[in-house]
Amino acid sequence: MKQQILGFIGAGNMAGSLIGGLVSDGFAPGNIWVSDVDAAKLKDLESRFGVHTSQDNQVVAGQAQVVVLAVKPQTLQTVATGLAATVQQRQPLVVSIAAGVSEAALERWLGGKVALVRCMPNTPALVKTGATALHGNDRITEEQKSQAEAIMRSVGLAVWVEREDLLDAVTALSGSGPAYFFLMMEAMESAAIALGLDQATARLLTQQTGLGAARIAIESEEPPAELRQRVTSPGGTTERAIQAFEAGGLQGLVEQAMRAASARAAELSRQLGG
Repeated sequence: MKQQILGFIGAGNMAGSLIGGLVSDGFAPGNIWVSDVDAAKLKDLESRFGVHTSQDNQVVAGQAQVVVLAVKPQTLQTVATGLAATVQQRQPLVVSIAAGVSEAALERWLGGKVALVRCMPNTPALVKTGATALHGNDRITEEQKSQAEAIMRSVGLAVWVEREDLLDAVTALSGSGPAYFFLMMEAMESAAIALGLDQATARLLTQQTGLGAARIAIESEEPPAELRQRVTSPGGTTERAIQAFEAGGLQGLVEQAMRAASARAAELSRQLGG
């Protein structure tokens, strides 16, 4: 991406992951500024990546052509209103990775007429295997769209959605999704122990099986249903297990869970500013 000045407001884990991804992709550390109230976090990022740091948000926003809001959703209103004058004067691209805060609320807090991209990343971004959905308002240019995408691609996959409300569905899928897989792994590990395996063996085999299944799915052009059928021999052990899952209503339960997560995402968005 074009080597403009990036300003990160917030120095938490996600900001650190994005900065690490960008630097490893060849982005110049000298073009990255970071602010946070926590001096220790800033010192850590400065020593690890060689970026510029400040405890003053205004200093960072005043340098940047792209401002990444990487603070907790509950504090975003205070941070954004504090940056409004600088944003209105400089007119940077603003990229928000705060879950649940709508573009309308952000634009209002920032003083209006802001080029804005809202992102929904997930925790695997911390190990550069993230899945992020993005939506931009009608003020962003194609160049700004590419800039926002490049930031998120530095830690994994990045896709655009056509409507902002679809980010609630993304939250239910990839945002909350890692926990669903962890729950499945937890259940498989417990069942394996009940069948006689020791915990270490059960956990290792569960983890590697999850990794292998995901890699096959990523590298194949076939849908999951076809991949499942390929490893489900008629009359075999896998078929018997799948039948038990189906008898328990697994598919319907997953849909029910994701609808609940999506509804909660919409509810939190209303609570955080509409």
